[in-house]
Amino acid sequence: MKYLLISVLLFLHLNAHENKQELTIGAGPYFQSQPYKEASALILPSPVIFFDNSVVYARWSRFGLYFLGDKQEEYAWGFSLTVQPRTLGYKASDSASLQGMSDKDSTMEGGVAFSASYKNSTYIEVMLLADILNKYNSWIGSVEIGDEYTVGRFTFYPSAVLLYQPKKFLDYYYGIKNSEATLQRPAYSPNGGFSFAVQTYIKYPLTKKLSALVNIRADRIPNSAYNSPLVNNKFIYSGLASVIYTFTY
Repeated sequence: MKYLLISVLLFLHLNAHENKQELTIGAGPYFQSQPYKEASALILPSPVIFFDNSVVYARWSRFGLYFLGDKQEEYAWGFSLTVQPRTLGYKASDSASLQGMSDKDSTMEGGVAFSASYKNSTYIEVMLLADILNKYNSWIGSVEIGDEYTVGRFTFYPSAVLLYQPKKFLDYYYGIKNSEATLQRPAYSPNGGFSFAVQTYIKYPLTKKLSALVNIRADRIPNSAYNSPLVNNKFIYSGLASVIYTFTY
């Protein structure tokens, strides 16, 4: 470990002021399919922000603050505090199969992340996050590995994600209490389990500073969640289509 907390923040803060910073902002519609029977997909407006000055960062809708790290010409690594939204859940009115169920809400997650990159391309990120709004009252863990590729004017950022979702998380979003059970919907409590996801960002320049950005992602839910009487889809598909503007200051 190279720095203590205070010296790291001071060093990175001074370094940020010595170099020009790049900020990307934009917006677009976000789409997410629902794994629940007969439930319609979610379509929401979403801001898009990308920024990293080695002190704070924004990655789409996730934000963080570094507290330890190092950045060299070929590699960088850092530990950070981070927060992100969790878009999942339903209202009992969303479908006939969910009638009589308690509503399950989206939430915000916060925790610790470790990220490392090589030549500003290949990267790995490990996160341990907890439910900070006390909806599912537990935590989740994830490991993501990705890279960057250019084909013509298109730039691709594919990655693979391994997630662990404990029993409390899956029980909140996919479980059925005894008081909610019916003949067609028996009580059910899933166990914790692993899931995985694949995704890619696709960027295409429209002008010198304006670009189109698309995100496509597929998450396979754990088997114990798929076995819930509420569920009829193994995958949650999501994506974003946006226009982004990048400038330096």
